[in-house]
Amino acid sequence: MNSAWIGLGSNIGESRLALNRALVRLDALPDTRLIEVSPCYRTPPWGVTDQPDFLNAVARLSTRLEPTPLLHALKSIEQDLGRRADGPRWGPREIDLDVLVYADRLLEQPELTVPHPRLAQRAFVLVPLSDLSPRLEIPGQGRVDDLLASLPWGDRSAVRLSEPLTAPDSSDRKGLTQAR
Repeated sequence: MNSAWIGLGSNIGESRLALNRALVRLDALPDTRLIEVSPCYRTPPWGVTDQPDFLNAVARLSTRLEPTPLLHALKSIEQDLGRRADGPRWGPREIDLDVLVYADRLLEQPELTVPHPRLAQRAFVLVPLSDLSPRLEIPGQGRVDDLLASLPWGDRSAVRLSEPLTAPDSSDRKGLTQAR
């Protein structure tokens, strides 16, 4: 099994519900188990700034899926949860799921780059990732806590704690935790 960290985001529709539904779907992927979920954060948009704030979180999975099949599964979840394929880049979205880190792998393919190529620039990813794995070494980029500390204070302070997400409920699941 490999560890994979997945970024979750939403800023239109019922964002909290979309993130919770995505968590359920992540946990139901074949050969995959949802291990932990960061707190949920309200964050200003990145890239295209004339849009509503996002809700963002990070989930850690244990999976046997390889990175590209995992990406395809994430895209399928996005489509099922209402994401439009024709939306503008960095624009508003019902749900956004990204492979942030996959084990200690470096991967550069036309449809997938791991670690996520802009991870080190984004407080909305680094803050929740730090809640789960502050000492995680991002291949080719550095440790999460160091990357977060290198961001301008204004970027970090704009990431505000929100209400927690609801992790999938199952009485037979062991080891699922929500950070903090």
